[in-house]
Amino acid sequence: MIKNLEDIYDVLKPLIKAIAHALGPNCEVVLHDMSKLEQSIVAIENGHITGRKVGDSSTNLGLEVYRKPPEEGNLLNYMSTTKDGKVLRSSSIYLRDEAGQILGSICINYNITDFMLVSNVINDFIKTDKKVEETFAGDINEVIEKLLEDAVSMAGKPVPFMQKEDKMKVLKFLDEKGVFTVKRSMDRVAMFLDMSKFTIYNYLEEIRLGKESNLL
Repeated sequence: MIKNLEDIYDVLKPLIKAIAHALGPNCEVVLHDMSKLEQSIVAIENGHITGRKVGDSSTNLGLEVYRKPPEEGNLLNYMSTTKDGKVLRSSSIYLRDEAGQILGSICINYNITDFMLVSNVINDFIKTDKKVEETFAGDINEVIEKLLEDAVSMAGKPVPFMQKEDKMKVLKFLDEKGVFTVKRSMDRVAMFLDMSKFTIYNYLEEIRLGKESNLL
């Protein structure tokens, strides 16, 4: 525990400067002496972010935390807003004596306003109306193979265990996906389902006639 904050000012001030230099001009780093809340700031880097300077007072949050018990700990990764509208991502650590009383604090306030604006632009750009499964391949046979896999998954059982109604579901799925518009796809489907092309034609006719009757 720290007995006297004054004893470590000479150590903390270079640390404040180092953090600010490492994180750049969008990062304000502040050292507070909480024994004098009206003029608590004893060191500050990049004060242009909040418009503060050495000798300025504690914030309302500092006053609130000052009265809280030690077990409530530090305040890490919270968001706040400056008077001129900057959005800050902030963290504050508190330096306490042996009794747990707050002597000082180090506060890091990073201006994330520009990041949020960029994030909004990116989110608008990548937003889509819906998600569609699409197979990108150089060979149409790869596309058909993927559709056959999807059809079996949709049916919910392996081909050897499929009954007529299961195979009709598969054929309906494949027909709606346009598989039979591809030349020689019928041969691949017939082999996959262990059916004759004649039976597939009959099933497809039954499926398509059923669609038409539903529309009447």
